[in-house]
Amino acid sequence: MEATSSTPCSPGAADSTFASVKQESGSRPGSPLEASSPGSISVTEQHYVAADSNSSSTTKSFVPCKVCGDKASGYHYGVTSCEGCKGFFRRSIQKQIEYRCLRDGKCLVIRLNRNRCQYCRFKKCLAVGMSRDSVRYGRVPKRSRERSTDEASRVTTTDADQSDVETKQLAVYDVILSVSQAHHANCGYTEEQTRNLSRQPVVLPPPSPDSDADETASSSAESTETERRRLWQRFAANVTPSVQRVVEFAKRVPGFCDLGQDDQLILIKIGFFEIWLAHVARLTTHASLTFDDGTSVSRRQMEIMYDNEFTSSVIHFATSFNALSLNDTEVGLFSAVVLLTADRPGVTDVKTIEHHQDKLIEALKVQVGRNHANEPQIFSSLLMKLPELRSLGAKHTAHLDWYRMNWTKLTLPPLFAEIFDIPKSEDDLQ
Repeated sequence: MEATSSTPCSPGAADSTFASVKQESGSRPGSPLEASSPGSISVTEQHYVAADSNSSSTTKSFVPCKVCGDKASGYHYGVTSCEGCKGFFRRSIQKQIEYRCLRDGKCLVIRLNRNRCQYCRFKKCLAVGMSRDSVRYGRVPKRSRERSTDEASRVTTTDADQSDVETKQLAVYDVILSVSQAHHANCGYTEEQTRNLSRQPVVLPPPSPDSDADETASSSAESTETERRRLWQRFAANVTPSVQRVVEFAKRVPGFCDLGQDDQLILIKIGFFEIWLAHVARLTTHASLTFDDGTSVSRRQMEIMYDNEFTSSVIHFATSFNALSLNDTEVGLFSAVVLLTADRPGVTDVKTIEHHQDKLIEALKVQVGRNHANEPQIFSSLLMKLPELRSLGAKHTAHLDWYRMNWTKLTLPPLFAEIFDIPKSEDDLQ
């Protein structure tokens, strides 16, 4: 089967969980990776129109500031803006101020509250097109803009070096912001999402008629294998929504959509379980693992699904990962680094993936250094989690071999079966 032109990042693919993939990549006709999934999350941007307090009597002379909607005073730093936003942007660039948002980077910026969140106001300045170079060079009259090349030639080597530093800093800032927004929009395990989570034990699906016969024959309440199958069916049902969320997250990670279709899908399919483990670690203890809907599976149940060794390894990872005390933005950046791992089996554009992962690692280093200034070992400890996660992902794949051999006894969500290459029909075996 030939691959189609649609990818997770293609226009028109926003409502699809995955695009189709070539047969050798693991996709099959009728795959849920080729079509929309019920209940899929649609991430859309809301656009607000902010007006002056006298907007009811607005005249043709009123020109709004593109940042906050107040009355613009002119063309400042490349954008029609008010005096307030002009001064705010100039100070932010000249002093190289790093802001933080207490509301997930999604604050509405209008005239009445523009001073409430400097992080989101600065982000809005950049989004509408304010130029850092305009701050450094000063205002250029409209009639003289054509001479910008001559003006640039006057810049000294020191100025050019400073500009490079500023450019790199802003580029890192943009990566942190983009990944943070993507993570908060598409992760069910953030601090806000789990703060008031109500936990309850997992409720297993009823046994199938075949398992009833087995139980009667064995004269036991439930055979271990039957319980294992039922636990896996429930586990799969609870994990599946996170597949869609990770796909949407990936589409917003800087550099991911620059990759080819096959590489995108390989990175998602292989990296999903590792990313999910980093997310669910927040709700994992020595005794249980809890999904983002509050459903908990006990350690004993995990040992039935996998084995004692793998369960202990998962719990050890979660415990040590939680000990790093990462915030949501740092977990998001770490997840992006995991996603863009260049040496996944089958990927082709290794250099491009490495290039983008390097940028994400640098952004993670800056973010961790800013929030853990007195704990310089945090960043190196975090990087050491990458091979640990990789090992867990490989062991998880090996455990799934039993389910690939016993697929006829399972009823798994199609999307879960697809991402882990578990057959759903006889056609899948061809």
